[in-house]
Amino acid sequence: MTKKRTHQKPRGPATLAIHGAARSRRAHHAVSTPIVQTSNYYFDNTDDVLEFMQSKKDGRVTREHEYGRYGNPTQEACEQKLAAVEGAERAVLFSSGMSAVILTLMTYMRPGGHIIFTNDCYRQTRDFATKLLAKFGIEVSLVEPTAEAINKAVRPNTNILFTESPTNPYLRVLDLSAIGKFGQQRGVLTMIDSTLATPYNIKPIEKGIDIVIHSATKYLGGHNDLLAGVVLGRRSLLDELYRMQRMVGATPGPLACFLLERGLKTFGLRMEHHNRAGLAVARMLESHPKVERAYYPGLASHPDHAIAREQMRGHGSVITFLIKGGDAQTRRFIDALKLFLITPSLGGSESLVTQMSTMSFFDYPEEYRRSIGIVDNLVRLALGLEDVEDLLADLEQALEEV
Repeated sequence: MTKKRTHQKPRGPATLAIHGAARSRRAHHAVSTPIVQTSNYYFDNTDDVLEFMQSKKDGRVTREHEYGRYGNPTQEACEQKLAAVEGAERAVLFSSGMSAVILTLMTYMRPGGHIIFTNDCYRQTRDFATKLLAKFGIEVSLVEPTAEAINKAVRPNTNILFTESPTNPYLRVLDLSAIGKFGQQRGVLTMIDSTLATPYNIKPIEKGIDIVIHSATKYLGGHNDLLAGVVLGRRSLLDELYRMQRMVGATPGPLACFLLERGLKTFGLRMEHHNRAGLAVARMLESHPKVERAYYPGLASHPDHAIAREQMRGHGSVITFLIKGGDAQTRRFIDALKLFLITPSLGGSESLVTQMSTMSFFDYPEEYRRSIGIVDNLVRLALGLEDVEDLLADLEQALEEV
């Protein structure tokens, strides 16, 4: 007789991305979540309106929806799955990754406060930190992406730490357990942009991080066909952020939410491929005679390889590397590629390539670009879902043109 299981392991990320934490009843018994394409929701009569308004005032909501800027059934179904995948109590979806980043910072920053950012980060995040936060009376420090550097930068008025892991573009990986621990000890709110890691490869909340942010445009959506951002964390902590989102209206449309939830159904399968392809390509580039250096957390040569190996399941499919030569050789390599599209972004089904100095950082002075490591021969690859052997062959033939 088969022994009945009394305890089951927690569901894996692929299962959670498909089913969420619990099965929910959908309209018309639909298997896929319907797209509720409406901007507002009607009331039956005036008494219905008054009852709803009183329930909001009393903190007991008698109906789910009122106006599209405040939420949508398709959006909420997607948020529930994202929270389950990340291991968070709550998820709040935004219209883009940067709207999620900026509104989260604006929600929790305090007058006269000090925010620590790591210096290897997404260009728009850096610009917001260095060019706009001063207008709100916020002090900013940019530090090396290590737990030690962050800890040393904490001041009496520090209330937020914001970092990425892995960072962009050099893929530095931080010791999230150490950051979460001293954040709790020193009363600093810790925020991680975990877009490049994804919840498949690491769950920062399990390491003690307060707030996790993703550009859902990338790996979570996975098909280069939507814009969205998501913020995840404790339910009570995100209440203030949800009120900010309602006020500003940075809400994703129902179709974007539908596409994002559909993308999540293949999340586990895609991440397995991304992790496998990323390591194979990184190893090939590192050993190639026309490559000066490759940066990928899965390589033993990466400065944070030990941390990445300990805390991450895999390392994704973004690789940055230096071509031997300068601007002309780098352009020749990129223009010779046949499978890679020249465009920003990452985590989708198509492979993408950027020469960082000519796209993301083109309008920065050359001296400043070099000071932050953006040199002319720096290339970022964002691998898609093509066959790994085809990607390797395309890179090999393009490198022959250098």
